[in-house]
Amino acid sequence: MKKLYRIKKNEEFQKIISKKQSVANKNFVIYFVQKSMPFARVGISVSKKLGTAVDRNLYKRRLRMLINDLISFDDYEYDLIIIIRNSFINSTFLDNKKQLENIIKKVKIK
Repeated sequence: MKKLYRIKKNEEFQKIISKKQSVANKNFVIYFVQKSMPFARVGISVSKKLGTAVDRNLYKRRLRMLINDLISFDDYEYDLIIIIRNSFINSTFLDNKKQLENIIKKVKIK
């Protein structure tokens, strides 16, 4: 995922989360809002409860790979904040991909 497509600033995270439009499943919580730029952007959040900084960075890298496979940033209509839950750690890559794919479909439906 290119840095251009990432949300990094705390203000942007809070702006999207404060809209309170969300969907969730056992591995992820996604907050979403209509995109504000010509392309969609994604922010990733991992709680400190999920491990050390090394572990959290590993989970973020894995999630970015899943996002690259599932989202076309030019065509997608929402900016997303994805929060990883505990069950993400114990699930396989394919299970996580299925969970993320299902939850992204829910976002498009709403």
